[in-house]
Amino acid sequence: MGTGQRRVAVVGGGIAGLAAAHALATRESAPEVVLFEGDTRLGGKLHTSPFAGHPAIDEGPDAFLARLPWGTGLAKAVGLGDELVSPAAGKAAVWWNRLHDIPQGLLLGMPTDVLALAKSRLIPWPGKLRAATEPFRPRTSLDDDSLGGYVRRRFGDAVHLRLVDPLVGSIYAADTDHFSLAAVPQIADLAGKARSILVAGRKMPKPSPAAGPVFYAPVGGMGALAQATARAAQAAGAALRTGAVVQQVARDGDGWMVDGERFDALLLACPAAASAVLLRDTLPDTAAALATIPVADVAMVTLAIPTAVWPEHLRALSGYLVPKPVQHLVTAASFGSQKWAHWANDDHVVLRISLGRDGLPVLHLDDQQLLSAAVQEVGRHLGLDLQPTASRVTRWAGAFPQYRPHHAAKVAAIEAALPRGLALAGAGYHGIGVPACINSAQKAAATLAE
Repeated sequence: MGTGQRRVAVVGGGIAGLAAAHALATRESAPEVVLFEGDTRLGGKLHTSPFAGHPAIDEGPDAFLARLPWGTGLAKAVGLGDELVSPAAGKAAVWWNRLHDIPQGLLLGMPTDVLALAKSRLIPWPGKLRAATEPFRPRTSLDDDSLGGYVRRRFGDAVHLRLVDPLVGSIYAADTDHFSLAAVPQIADLAGKARSILVAGRKMPKPSPAAGPVFYAPVGGMGALAQATARAAQAAGAALRTGAVVQQVARDGDGWMVDGERFDALLLACPAAASAVLLRDTLPDTAAALATIPVADVAMVTLAIPTAVWPEHLRALSGYLVPKPVQHLVTAASFGSQKWAHWANDDHVVLRISLGRDGLPVLHLDDQQLLSAAVQEVGRHLGLDLQPTASRVTRWAGAFPQYRPHHAAKVAAIEAALPRGLALAGAGYHGIGVPACINSAQKAAATLAE
């Protein structure tokens, strides 16, 4: 810890808040850091718990992108570098009346190889022919910033509904017709540089076998990343207060009062809606803008299915996605114990089933209804009479901020209006995934520290 002359409050104990506290506390001239978390548990959506005899099965995200440096960097910084594992080899599928292998040569669902698309039985021939005309179409304007609008104009409805929307939608719990193109940088970057995706795709270098894994996770689950970050922050001098629901923040000269306690700076790493409530008296315009960032609720149902009834033809799959036109409540199913070698068990297969997305509410249902929907729908998709030997329902209210078109401009305007000594971090602003949340937190911490 530094001299203690400056104090910084961090509100929110999810991975963004923990990463911010760690970044502040480990600086060369560290301020005194106090983190407030209303729950009795740190980690937010990074929650890992025992299930069906397994010591650690994730109830929220089960991995982070390895190619982005912030997740891997934090894991190494807090002592988990040697405990990172990557998914076992396995292919994913899309369910459209039956399971179809996802075609090769996709960029988050967008084709970059028309021959690979032509071989797929997922897209009907009229859809394939429409997609094949993409190189001959004029440049598509990006002004409306709609991912769905862009993909439909380039490739047609079939590619959008059967590939891009389920792939991107499963990552962000999104309806991509109402989601910002700029919020999906892999697609947005290519769309901004090239008139034709298919032409640009032919020029893209193939991934090198030496490039390393696409995903990482600690062997103890994603909750281990939150716990290790908390321990490292505490070891560096940060105070982490759980069960501490912040009721009020207010300006105090050039500092901030947090429930009557004075700090020199304030970092809000809680959801945008919670930040809006805290700021509504002090910064009403900022609060009003934050309150307009929508969210989607989801549920995660975890099942253990006896290995004896699990068919051989499913054992090479890591899971499958359900496109919007054929969804009921289930949007995706991950065959977790086939995806992660350290989850494997001779007695059962672990399934993680996602329900709900933007525009598809599910949390009005009770746990038994969610469980029944997961068992019945996945059983119908797979042609199995699922009889789970263990089950768990996890409810995630407001888990996924929804980046509507022009979200980035809205966030830029919000941040430009923030007074000195106040910063925002988390999934509501510059990226929803774990690495993006960590990057957001570290940047906010650096801003306040400077």
